[in-house]
Amino acid sequence: MDIDVARPHPARLYDFYLGGKDNYEADRIYAEQVQQVFPSVGMAARVNRAFMHRATRYLAHEGVRQFLDIGTGIPTEPNLHQVAQEVEPQARVVYVDNDPIVFAHARALMTSAPEGRTTYVHADATEPEQILAAPELRNALRLDEPVAVSLIALLHFIPDEQRPYDIVATLLDAVAPGSYLVISHATPDFDPETFDEIQRIYRGGGMPCQFRTRGEIAGFFAGLAVADPGVVPPHRWWPEVHVVGDTDGESLSGLDARVGFYAAVAQKP
Repeated sequence: MDIDVARPHPARLYDFYLGGKDNYEADRIYAEQVQQVFPSVGMAARVNRAFMHRATRYLAHEGVRQFLDIGTGIPTEPNLHQVAQEVEPQARVVYVDNDPIVFAHARALMTSAPEGRTTYVHADATEPEQILAAPELRNALRLDEPVAVSLIALLHFIPDEQRPYDIVATLLDAVAPGSYLVISHATPDFDPETFDEIQRIYRGGGMPCQFRTRGEIAGFFAGLAVADPGVVPPHRWWPEVHVVGDTDGESLSGLDARVGFYAAVAQKP
């Protein structure tokens, strides 16, 4: 599968923010532009990833044994399956992404505890029917049993014209009652001017992008039972002492504008 190194990709920009090496000059050009207007972007990426770890542990402790992670990104340990299988070794995880670089690293995503299972589907999040019909998914997950659908830092790359609410609804319609939806999503609420500029940078690189308000993000959870503490900045979602790491004791409220995200976990009735 060919990798177009001349065009930036959100997964590779995210890898750059996390200090990874799987990015190219085109990615770095746009990532560095984002850094210039939003210097805390690396910290925001780490806070967001820490939320994913906590949410996964929470769901595994709640008895969830199946996870569908769409918009996986380039592997960065611990990956979701490692977190889930640390709590429940029998957990089964399906990863989905459309970046050839992620595909190239898929073997790292398919390591598993012997009791569990992990696999990878190369597909686009805007085609949920294709994801749900993939043989890899059907062989790994039972959709008549609860599944945690994880959309971490993904939906802001699906603008309204691509019908993101319908995409989420399609995914949730396919999974059993008792399933969960996990979302983190960038927002302009805390710093509108900066996030307007970030949005312009992504779009200028040919990467569709639409940040949303808290109310718009909450709309993805319509009809679901949102777990406490609700739709909140990710560092406020059951924070742990070590979550942020490099904020020099900054208060959680002081981090809101430096993170610029909301996150939540909700259950399908």
